[in-house]
Amino acid sequence: MKVVILCGGKGARMEKETEYVPKPMLTVGNKPILWHIMNIYSYYGFRDFILCLGYKGEVIRDYFRNFATLNSDFTVNTKNGGFKIHDSKMPDWNVTLVDTGFDSMTGARIKRIERFIDSDVFMMTYGDAVSNIRIDNLLSFHKNHGKAATMTGVFPLYKSRFGELSEDNNSVINFTEKPVNCAALTSGGFFVLRRKIFEYLKDDTSCVFEKDALEVLVKERELAVYKHNDFWYCMDTPKDRAFLNELWDSDNAPWKYPDRKSTGWKIIFDRSY
Repeated sequence: MKVVILCGGKGARMEKETEYVPKPMLTVGNKPILWHIMNIYSYYGFRDFILCLGYKGEVIRDYFRNFATLNSDFTVNTKNGGFKIHDSKMPDWNVTLVDTGFDSMTGARIKRIERFIDSDVFMMTYGDAVSNIRIDNLLSFHKNHGKAATMTGVFPLYKSRFGELSEDNNSVINFTEKPVNCAALTSGGFFVLRRKIFEYLKDDTSCVFEKDALEVLVKERELAVYKHNDFWYCMDTPKDRAFLNELWDSDNAPWKYPDRKSTGWKIIFDRSY
């Protein structure tokens, strides 16, 4: 099953940190946050990725083109060009990189990878948020309700900058993208989608997934919400990045240990942020 990750935004709130690299390539620990997101899916056996590139997409292309040498010890013979990887522990991922436009909105990016989706169900998320979400449970939930799409609802550690939703019996009955006053339950990405979603999208730079697709699906009662009551965090500002790095450096990163119960991240959040 394909996992689509939106990697094309400019990351304006990251200030100067995204002047030379796109936000998904900003590091937590010594790895891009994109790597962390891919590992979340890989942990549950989903290793076939489609990356929707845009702003500074060449940085992401170069990273995966040189993935082996960046993540392993190796020997190269300067005379004959011989090359050998040593003790590689690299993940077994299949990564498709697609230029979906420099200024494209989210809906256009998803529409432009339609040709790479070869099954009725696929997953999609944003390239800047990590969570200890159980992907297997999310997928089972989606398959059981039969709707066109599932959105993961989360309870952020801060005032939400994301889409507000209201639900009734696991069906989304109202969705507003980035409201001024936000309810506790908000959109956290980690979607499961059926191919039907492409019917709501256009190959038009201005097409917005959250408005042109999700808000319509709400009216048709075709959008369900999977409620995740544990850790979720979006790297939206330099302060957010500092928080995630502190979690990682203190070995209290919940997305690193999906099966381990830990309150370390709560302690750090209460103390420092």
